[in-house]
Amino acid sequence: MAKSPSDRTYSQSHEWHKLDGDILTLGVTRFAVDALTDVTYVEMKKAGTKIKGGDTVGEVESVKTTSDIYSAAEGEIIEVNAALTDDPSLINTDPYGAGWLVKLRVTNKAGLDGLSKADAYDAQYPTK
Repeated sequence: MAKSPSDRTYSQSHEWHKLDGDILTLGVTRFAVDALTDVTYVEMKKAGTKIKGGDTVGEVESVKTTSDIYSAAEGEIIEVNAALTDDPSLINTDPYGAGWLVKLRVTNKAGLDGLSKADAYDAQYPTK
């Protein structure tokens, strides 16, 4: 079983959240990637967009489905991973690294308190 990185927290909708000071990097988990299979298109909201906790920051399309991506924290999108425009498969090959989706400047991180640590997430959603 592959382990999720322990330096971030995980939502029930399969996003990972990595907080560094007031900057939150957001992506999708390996479990989500395995369920989606081949990611073919990514569309995120633009930098400058204000997000409330629980709001969507964009969507990821695969050969199987389109999935909304949610942020648990409130803030403003400050960066979108432009590399995904040309190569959305980065999500498949490196979901916890080069496949990150957006970065937010967090204004309220209360929503992060309800997220799971890596061990608890992996116990509930094991991956290959």
